[in-house]
Amino acid sequence: MAIIGERTKLTVLTKSPHGLFLDAGGDLGEVLLPRKEVNETMNVGDSLDVFIYCDSEDRPVATLKHPKAMPGEFACLECVAATNIGAFLDWGLDKDLFSPFREQTSRLDVGKRYVVYVYVDENSDRIVASRRLNRHFSKDAPDYKAGQEVDLMVYAKTELGYKAIINGQHSGVIFANEVFSKLPPGEQTKGYIAQVREDGKIDLSLQAPGRKHVEDLESRIEMELIARDGFWELCDSSPADSIYETLGVSKKAFKRATGSLYRKRKITIAKDGIRSVK
Repeated sequence: MAIIGERTKLTVLTKSPHGLFLDAGGDLGEVLLPRKEVNETMNVGDSLDVFIYCDSEDRPVATLKHPKAMPGEFACLECVAATNIGAFLDWGLDKDLFSPFREQTSRLDVGKRYVVYVYVDENSDRIVASRRLNRHFSKDAPDYKAGQEVDLMVYAKTELGYKAIINGQHSGVIFANEVFSKLPPGEQTKGYIAQVREDGKIDLSLQAPGRKHVEDLESRIEMELIARDGFWELCDSSPADSIYETLGVSKKAFKRATGSLYRKRKITIAKDGIRSVK
């Protein structure tokens, strides 16, 4: 039995001038795969992999296309229309994704991208987009471990730094002193759990923790020095944003790595740069 908002395989029952009618079973009965998606190889009895949603008249309809986000997922989508009933977002299907005013934290502007949560409204069976993200984070207590690598999606900037969605489930904060370039809404990146506080709030880092990170960074610096004939103008006095732009790490991490290399007598450190010890 097919359900709105899910991808499933359905059998072709009949052909018509409008397209193919598929057996969705249950309350949905027969659903149409529109003619523009039908090709001559499709016949009665075939099983087709389709996504079920509602058309502009709120009738269940099938599509072979894949939406940019499935119900139950967070995604960053562009607003393509703002009307007196809500906004519409491009999610890759013929009918744009509706975001009613009640699911918006502020009015959406056409042409801008917004992080939303996609879900099926139980009252209308419509698939809608919500900007009220806090309602949709997992209520389960986070069981992340310090240092664990996670997938992040940035969704807001605050006075403390940036808020990010962790593994599509929880929310955490990347503090401003951990960030050295702009992180626009929807930016996806790898990150690390810095700590899970007693109240369940989660601190995040963009830098891998511990000795392994330092050793990896040391190797990268040594390789750069080899490529530059033993001298690199990047050094402890370089601006933090230059270090981040070049290596993707904080100035603190860079100084820790160069300090370690210095103690191992592999480099010398001067005001104009670092040099390999030959």
